[in-house]
Amino acid sequence: MRDVKREMRNVKRGSFALLSLIMAVAIPLLAACAGISTLNDPRHMTFKPVEFTPPEPDRVVFENGMVVYLLEDHELPLVSMTATMRTGSWLDPADKIGLASMTGSVMRTGGGGGLSAEKVDEELEQFAGDLSVSIGRQSGSASLDVLSKDLKRGLQIFVGLIRTPAFEPARVELAKLQAIEGIRRRHDNPGAIVGREFVKLLYGEDHPSAWESSIKSITRITRDDLVAFHRKTIHPNGIILGVIGDFDKSEMLALLRDVFGDWKKGEVPVLKIADVPQSQPPKPIVRFVNKETSQTHLRLGHLSIKQHDPDYVSLAIANDILGGSSFRSRLFNDVRTKRGLAYSVGSRLNTGVHDQGVWLMRAETKLPSTQEVIARFVANMEQMRTELVTDDADGVGDGQRAGRSKRGVCELVRVLLWQSIRNCGAVG
Repeated sequence: MRDVKREMRNVKRGSFALLSLIMAVAIPLLAACAGISTLNDPRHMTFKPVEFTPPEPDRVVFENGMVVYLLEDHELPLVSMTATMRTGSWLDPADKIGLASMTGSVMRTGGGGGLSAEKVDEELEQFAGDLSVSIGRQSGSASLDVLSKDLKRGLQIFVGLIRTPAFEPARVELAKLQAIEGIRRRHDNPGAIVGREFVKLLYGEDHPSAWESSIKSITRITRDDLVAFHRKTIHPNGIILGVIGDFDKSEMLALLRDVFGDWKKGEVPVLKIADVPQSQPPKPIVRFVNKETSQTHLRLGHLSIKQHDPDYVSLAIANDILGGSSFRSRLFNDVRTKRGLAYSVGSRLNTGVHDQGVWLMRAETKLPSTQEVIARFVANMEQMRTELVTDDADGVGDGQRAGRSKRGVCELVRVLLWQSIRNCGAVG
């Protein structure tokens, strides 16, 4: 019984010590919160101009056309390099969609430069090197992060995987099995399903921006296909290499010329993705994807602009006001906060570089409220189309929103403090 009483006294002491600490932290915050109402309107405040001068990297072009950017940074004994390659899944054959992605994957996992796949992994583990290779839709990327003392060996492995990947047959088959398993699991995620189907509607299934690998397309891919794709698309004159970290520029250039200098130029594919033919006038399409689920996943939108379009900035700001800025957007305040129709709601403007971008509105809502959410989407779009945006209503200057954010922090402090006091009182 004495032990129990002694333990209860210890718990009380600890609880009151915790309360004292919380109050010591919270009181200054609450005092600051009390003064919020006296702050000037942030839109009327003046601030000194922010000055930022980014460092200028050195640019060198090798005889074989490879472009190299170098930036010394001796703060930490680390070196990072990234190679961007002019390749991509837009070059996939129509009957072997997934070839580019698999090529990038097995370039990393299948050995190269005279080393087996296991040996590559073992050596990287010995000096904690991080190396990755991947090929996306419009480009490929390879990166290396090592300690500066291990740069030479890490660079040798890095170059071996880029220039002469082994594509070990066992690793190719493993990559195919992993890709097929991923395809089989695609239909487990309703959000991913609606995203893929939405893109197909916008671009058309035959457009590179909407291509989707299948079990049949992956099964057709052979090791020879990977070798041929690498040989056809990966060339030094199609690579931009960036290097930053703890190194000497002249020594780094000597190392890079030693490992890349004898690599011969090749015919680099020119990235060109055709625009989607548009019907006149554009025809609205409604697509239902049947799946047993407790909620509706909505996507509404259309093809949009490229990044160099003169209206980009205006559209980006308009999208931010409509639904791109999460908690402060019109869609969030209307559909979620005011009506409680959806937990996740918003809009997005994805601008293309080489192909057309996409603008969309999205939401996840319970099945009975689907039509109401669609109606609110249309109403908010109509308001954006017909009414001018004002600073007061939409917080373009962020003055009101900054105040709301500060008050929210203060309210959170008060709630936590009150909960702590109640918990301490419950101990005794």
